[in-house]
Amino acid sequence: MITFLHGRLCEALPSQVTVDVHGVGYEVLIPLSSFDRLPALGAEIHLLTHLAVREDAHTLYGFLTSGERDLFRLLIHTVSGIGPKLALNVLSGTSVSGFCAAVAAGDVKALSGISGVGKKTAERMVMELRDKLPTVGTGGGAAPGKSALPAGDAKLNDAVLALTALGFKASDANDAVRGAMALLGDGASVEQLVRACLKRPA
Repeated sequence: MITFLHGRLCEALPSQVTVDVHGVGYEVLIPLSSFDRLPALGAEIHLLTHLAVREDAHTLYGFLTSGERDLFRLLIHTVSGIGPKLALNVLSGTSVSGFCAAVAAGDVKALSGISGVGKKTAERMVMELRDKLPTVGTGGGAAPGKSALPAGDAKLNDAVLALTALGFKASDANDAVRGAMALLGDGASVEQLVRACLKRPA
C-alpha cells in the first residue's frame, strides 16, 4: 500500500496531479477540495494517498488532509453503491465538516444536491454513516495555498475541467461556470465556482 507521496508537483489539473518522486512521475486523482490548496508548480508537495487495485488498473487517489482521506475510505468501504469516483464527487461538492453535519442532521436534501448523489444514495449515507462519522479525522496539515488563482479565462477553464471530470457535458459546464461567475463575482475561487455549479438544481 502506498500511504503517501512526497515530491515535486509537476502538473496540476482540477481532477488530477502529477508528482515527481525521485524521478518517477505518479499520476494521482484528487478531489476539488484539495485543488485550490495545492502549492505552486515545481514546489514540494506531501499527499496522503489511497491505492485502489483492480484487475485492469492501479489508481492512486490523493488528499491534502487526513480528514479527506478518512472520509473517502469510509464512503467506499461502508456505503453500498459508492465507488472511488462518487466518493471524489462528495469531497468535491462539500467540505468534510459540512458532510458530517449533513449526515448527523439527516439532511438528505443537502446530500442529494451533490453531483451524482441521488435521494436513495443520500438516505443510505445517513443510515450507514451516522454512527461512524466520529471516527473521521479532521486534521491533516494542508499544504500552503497557491499565492494566486489563475485569472479570467484560465480560472473559468479550470472550473469547466473540474465539472467535466465530474460528469458534466462541456457545453453545460461552460454555461454553469459563467452563471456562477456572474453570481459570485470575479474574486470567486475555482472551488467556489464548481461548488456553486454542483448545488444548482438539475
